[in-house]
Amino acid sequence: MIDGVIFDLDGVLLDSEQLWNEAKEALVHAAGGRWREEAPRAMMGMSSVEWAAYLRDELGVDCDLDAISRSVVARMEERYRAKLPLLPGAVEAVTALHARWPLGLASSSNREIIDLALELAGIADAFSATVSSEEVARGKPAPDVYLESAGRLGLRPGRCIAVEDSSNGLRAAAAAGMTVVAVPNAHYPPEHDALALAAVTLTTLHELTPALVERAFEER
Repeated sequence: MIDGVIFDLDGVLLDSEQLWNEAKEALVHAAGGRWREEAPRAMMGMSSVEWAAYLRDELGVDCDLDAISRSVVARMEERYRAKLPLLPGAVEAVTALHARWPLGLASSSNREIIDLALELAGIADAFSATVSSEEVARGKPAPDVYLESAGRLGLRPGRCIAVEDSSNGLRAAAAAGMTVVAVPNAHYPPEHDALALAAVTLTTLHELTPALVERAFEER
């Protein structure tokens, strides 16, 4: 009954949300802008175009959007090559689910970062389709990146499972009509109304087994 499983990347497979925020904050300070406490949550789920515009328009980074994005990506690539922040159970969960269903990825990360992370983790071949939100019209909480991922897989969204951690990610997957499995982000816990959209909530990726996925689809 399940056609496929679509993962988020940041906060689900990688403990990386705080690294993105550190990279963005470093750029803001280097450019003479002003970082805001609410910035991390405001940017969560945004595509690279959207968060680059936020850094420019709201936080005072006086550069063009491409330059802002490239600068942050360069900082992230350096961090990932030094030590990829894989979450416990990530590789095992991907491997187990790949043995049963086609896998997709629907991420707010830039294309370069997606490809690098999956390569360094040794799981690139497990994913039949990966989509960055910079490749669609709108970032999360819009459903675009999930719909595009299902489309590239040739699957019906309503027969797909999405694995998400954040408020905007949960909303995006639910808006795409997918059954949602939540693995809440420890650093930025999802809001209660967003978490309520999930069929099942997990504490760790070690719980994400084929049997759990089937149960989530049955209980949606």
